Amino acid sequence: MGGVYVRELVNHFQLKVISGKDELKRAIKVPDISRPGLELAGYFHFYPAKRIQLLGLTEMTFFEHLSSEEKKDRMKRLCHPDTPCICVTRSLDVPDELLEASEESGIPVLQSSLSTTKLISKMTSFLENRLAPVTTLHGVLVDVYGVGVLLIGSSGIGKSETALELVKRGHRLVADDAVEIRQTTENQLIGSAPELIQHLLEIRGVGIINIMTLFGAGAIRNFKKIALVMKLEAWDPQKQYERLGLDEQKMKIIDTELPVMTIPVKPGRNLAVIVEVASMNFRLKRMGYNAAVHFSKKLTDTIEEVDDI
Repeated sequence: MGGVYVRELVNHFQLKVISGKDELKRAIKVPDISRPGLELAGYFHFYPAKRIQLLGLTEMTFFEHLSSEEKKDRMKRLCHPDTPCICVTRSLDVPDELLEASEESGIPVLQSSLSTTKLISKMTSFLENRLAPVTTLHGVLVDVYGVGVLLIGSSGIGKSETALELVKRGHRLVADDAVEIRQTTENQLIGSAPELIQHLLEIRGVGIINIMTLFGAGAIRNFKKIALVMKLEAWDPQKQYERLGLDEQKMKIIDTELPVMTIPVKPGRNLAVIVEVASMNFRLKRMGYNAAVHFSKKLTDTIEEVDDI
């Protein structure tokens, strides 16, 4: 799980720090945003204190109708020790009661010129991305015909060489050796390369090459949704490999299951072509056409016709 500090939020959205400049290192632990309307009315039984609290035009208009004592009480209770920060939208004036409560509790008070709805949308997207579950896998991620293909397998099996051949054939590299995978709220897996090795590819005997420098910006992508996993392994004569493609295996990464194909590797097999064909076949399946199912149905119909004779 990634971490976000209030300081990062201030810099990313160019927020104005009204109070609590020394407390910008407070951590934001949840991506949800709260508009404390019920809390301003005095209902704090289920106050989501760990969320960023946003005060918009509706909340501030209601606040102005409260008595002086109620204003002090509400702002003091809003500034809970678990609250990362409080943000006032539309460049509205920050109430003195909020500033006083902020100074006592150390909760930063921020101000934005954006509307409440727009700021919620932008903040939620930013926080969901930064706070999403993350893992790192050893492998190569390539974009083949718009399909994010994750190549995994033991070291030296030929993942990077396959990726290089795919790049030469017009496809795009996302990450080599280490793939950082982030799970979104829709349980999609987004892969990218660590910043240190971004756009780089390691070829044994040649060394490290920069794909963008050699092949241009069209040969790389910074991130890609992973749709298919292809496991490369040395050919085992004793093992029965999938011949028809009817049985689909799954691999779980974080909380998301992905289809996985096991590709045996031996001299004479063109792995780049196999990856291309597998990607095109995967797209056909998503469009509703499964060649294996179609063949199996034709075979069954043929057998039944022979039996009827």
